[in-house]
Amino acid sequence: MIRRLCLALALALAACPSHAATLANASYRHHRKPRKPSWFSYRVFVPSHESLLAQNAAIDAMGLPRIHDDKALKSMISEDVLVPITDDGYVRVSPKLEAKRRFCRPFVDAFLQELGQQYYARFGEPLQVNSAVRTERTQTLLRRWNHNAAPVHGETASAHLAGVAVDLQRRGLTQEQIRFIQRKLKYLSDLGMVIVEEELKQPCFHIVVTGEYPFPPPVNLIISNQDMMKGLDGILNPSPSN
Repeated sequence: MIRRLCLALALALAACPSHAATLANASYRHHRKPRKPSWFSYRVFVPSHESLLAQNAAIDAMGLPRIHDDKALKSMISEDVLVPITDDGYVRVSPKLEAKRRFCRPFVDAFLQELGQQYYARFGEPLQVNSAVRTERTQTLLRRWNHNAAPVHGETASAHLAGVAVDLQRRGLTQEQIRFIQRKLKYLSDLGMVIVEEELKQPCFHIVVTGEYPFPPPVNLIISNQDMMKGLDGILNPSPSN
């Protein structure tokens, strides 16, 4: 008797369209394969707490101050401690970036020109800088709407405050262009010349240039482009067993 009642109840529920749809959706969710991330989501340089610590450690090792306000910023510009980002055929500055923030340390500008020339030689277009130097006040205002922004103070503070960080455009680039930049940055990162994060919420390459740049690397650390591409391919295209 009880078995008959259960069977009748099951048949009644199956006959209900809304319940049948719910069961079908539940079954689909249960058996659905996890979606693979797109090529755009693959990152060589994943943001982390450790990366922020390393960025600030590099700034402290160079003995660089954080820029408090516009007065301090103007003083550093007048003394050529900060220089305008060279906006030419190899590097362009986003028109959205306000004029007073289009500055960086001289060795950061040299880095941008080197990478920009290599990028232009390959793709015939310049790299775009979306962000550069910031003051503590600018960073405070930024954190009001961008909750992904780094703190103003402490061991994980934004490296933009020292004028050694730039954000390069990532949105709109092709897979080949992103891989090219990743390979170049991976090489410099292994030499300790840059610290990099690839951000996806505001897609960009966040790059901190350290005091090791632009000194030439030791001979035993120079690798061929072919070896560099093989090493990076293992990161971007891991084998199924990994």
